[in-house]
Amino acid sequence: MTATRTETLSLTDGRTLRLTVAEPENVVRGGLVVLHEARGVTDTVRGLVSGLAGEGWLAVAPHLYHGAEDEPADAAERVSELSGESVLADTDVAFVWLGQRGVSTDRLGVMGFDLGGSVAMVVAGSRSIGAAVTVGGGGILAPLSDGLPSLVEVAEELTCPWLGLYGDDDDKIPFSDVEKLRDAAAAAPVATDVVRFRHTSHRFDTTPEASAEAWQRALNWFDSHLR
Repeated sequence: MTATRTETLSLTDGRTLRLTVAEPENVVRGGLVVLHEARGVTDTVRGLVSGLAGEGWLAVAPHLYHGAEDEPADAAERVSELSGESVLADTDVAFVWLGQRGVSTDRLGVMGFDLGGSVAMVVAGSRSIGAAVTVGGGGILAPLSDGLPSLVEVAEELTCPWLGLYGDDDDKIPFSDVEKLRDAAAAAPVATDVVRFRHTSHRFDTTPEASAEAWQRALNWFDSHLR
């Protein structure tokens, strides 16, 4: 596994932002911003960052919960406090960090699962990047917080190719909602796809077979669109 490290950046407005990053050992294919789950920057998130670096991507995960530990006890409260403005500001910092390391805009992507999957789609509807992947992002019809839009609102505004990966047995996200998201995204002016799995949920560490397929589909999406 490729090692991860955490950097703390000082921002122009006086705030700090932590980034968990992993670098490929050889040629960098592009840069991916990884957005964490509701529980924060967990071992699963660090494993995702490491795994992407192992595939040749310079990967960086901004810590969206400012001033909190990696896995805050009040995760639900933290989610409710998030706004589109704050998460876009943090992902912008991560994109600048990648750009400073030679990654061009057309080779920038974003992905996330759970909370991060929802935020990844918000980013994909607001920023000119190369591609985006959402794994089990909630808030499809009703926003996850007052400061975030619903995903069906974002869908028609997508500005880059977007892939949604959802599990039919995720009791927090009805498959009927996923189908409504598929229909809404189909109206976007970019390539979109929604894939539903029978035996997986919003995580990469559940059923091995389905997780492996979701992982490979995500990699293939970035391979196809980040050139």
